[in-house]
Amino acid sequence: MARDSTRERILAAALAEFDEKGYEAATVAAICARAGASNGSFFHAFRSKEDVAGAVFLSALGAYHEALTAAAAKNASAAGGVAALVAAHVRWVTKNRPKSRFMFLHAPNAGAPDFRAKQAAANERFRARLSAWYGPNVERGALRAVPPEVLISQIIGPAQMFCRAWLSGRSPERPDAHLPSLIACAIRAVVSAGGTAGARTRRATSAPP
Repeated sequence: MARDSTRERILAAALAEFDEKGYEAATVAAICARAGASNGSFFHAFRSKEDVAGAVFLSALGAYHEALTAAAAKNASAAGGVAALVAAHVRWVTKNRPKSRFMFLHAPNAGAPDFRAKQAAANERFRARLSAWYGPNVERGALRAVPPEVLISQIIGPAQMFCRAWLSGRSPERPDAHLPSLIACAIRAVVSAGGTAGARTRRATSAPP
């Protein structure tokens, strides 16, 4: 238990250092000082700064993927699922700014030797879990039949542009201020006319008299 606690403290300290100083400027010594851990404890848990950066990234990526797949699982329809995915992406980013900033802005500069393989495996698991939502919708023609990578990019891409601008400080405006427009954009990109009509019908029939 103590070992796990030390590892978690180091991960939290590393994220804080990366967010405050940037990946390149952060040092193992500063991470250890912030975590209240010795050099020996650090190197018992991680091989290097690159290794802990990879662990920070993969931990954040797992939480992000969980938020999106959980949102899609609650929405069987094409339009409903797209809306849920865009909302989950934007809300996760705005609620987890340090993790998002590292994952989407700084992590490409870091990575242990096996980092890319683990990232690819995590992305593949994410696509497989998400297929429970998009697969049936593609089969019945409610979603456009494009490769999963393209589909996810078309759904998340416009929102991600706003999120990156906010995370980097280029824009002070929170991306959730534009959530309805970002959802509408994603629906236009990937949902067929039948899928959109179905969503409109369900909204109409569930509306109060």
